[in-house]
Amino acid sequence: MEGGFGAVGAENMVENIIDVLITLAGIGAAALLWVMVYDSSRFVVKRHTAADGRIRKPCKAVLLTDLHNKRYGKNNEKLLEAIREQQPDFILIAGDMLTAKPKASMEPALELVRELAREYPVYYGNGNHEHRLKLYPEIYSDMAERYESALKEMGIEPMVNCHAELPEFGISIYGAEIDKAFYRRFRIGDMKPEYLTGILGQAPRDLYTVLLAHNPDYFPQYAAWGADLTLSGHVHGGVARVPFWGKGVLSPALRLFPKYDGGIFRENQAVMVLSRGLGSHTIPVRVFNPAELWVLQFEPKN
Repeated sequence: MEGGFGAVGAENMVENIIDVLITLAGIGAAALLWVMVYDSSRFVVKRHTAADGRIRKPCKAVLLTDLHNKRYGKNNEKLLEAIREQQPDFILIAGDMLTAKPKASMEPALELVRELAREYPVYYGNGNHEHRLKLYPEIYSDMAERYESALKEMGIEPMVNCHAELPEFGISIYGAEIDKAFYRRFRIGDMKPEYLTGILGQAPRDLYTVLLAHNPDYFPQYAAWGADLTLSGHVHGGVARVPFWGKGVLSPALRLFPKYDGGIFRENQAVMVLSRGLGSHTIPVRVFNPAELWVLQFEPKN
């Protein structure tokens, strides 16, 4: 009789444990869903200061990457307000403001850039999505022509393997559009030392060199070429980030825990600011990984 009672008690205890585990799993799933919704609808402001003897005058820039046609409020008013609050001297774009999708509207990206171009000089480096529109007209029809034409009407010429000098500030801005072969999935391509010199020319020594290079995987090559500050995006912070450890989980190339996922990275004296971007695509969520708006302060250094 005691043995039967003990068996029933043990069975009840197991059922209680299972109920508790189911409840905890439900709470965890609900919390994860809340984080996903919350992080997918907000952005945070991050800052970096670059100090160098070649910088002649203090100035400030705002970095935008990977908007992918996302809007924060009507006509992106929340994003515009945050940018204006920083009072930048110019805007730097490191690509993927739109999403390459046949017949999709490009207006969310254009309306933001158009508003910014009315107020600030804009230096626009292409990402793989802008590049893809040009590479495959049989898929995207005249989207590339229409997008570039709209930018030109705003006074913006995409920086496709060219540069602009800002002598007042002692800064030179380069835009690198690398070959599609360097965006292959599962592996990082072999970028030869002479490749960047071939498409960009030689980096100047007397000016502080800022490189808009969408894909961060080649940061060692950018640094070796002569970029003092590389500005990248593309990885979206790894879609989800592991709490406490802080690593991004997945890159667009489908590599787990990529080395360059978001934040500040260094190669000797060279620095890369890797933005987690402002939007998303393919996997349209963010988990423990809010979008980012970067503010860059440039300071002379004696």
